[in-house]
Amino acid sequence: MKTMKLLATMMICSTSAAYAANSAQSEGAGILTYFFIGFFALIIVSQLVPAMILFVGMIKGLFTSQEKTSTKSN
Repeated sequence: MKTMKLLATMMICSTSAAYAANSAQSEGAGILTYFFIGFFALIIVSQLVPAMILFVGMIKGLFTSQEKTSTKSN
């Protein structure tokens, strides 16, 4: 049993270098990265549509004159 623990420890320690990545050989951003960025860009663009509708309504409200209509109730 002691030999198995020693063997397992040696295997784990020796393979840790195999998982290290060399940054000089990296491929860059993958397709999932572009989907992730595109998804959030789609959210931001879809939020611009209601914002522009509200902005146009505010500008129209500032530059249009309203007629005063008063109603008297007896």
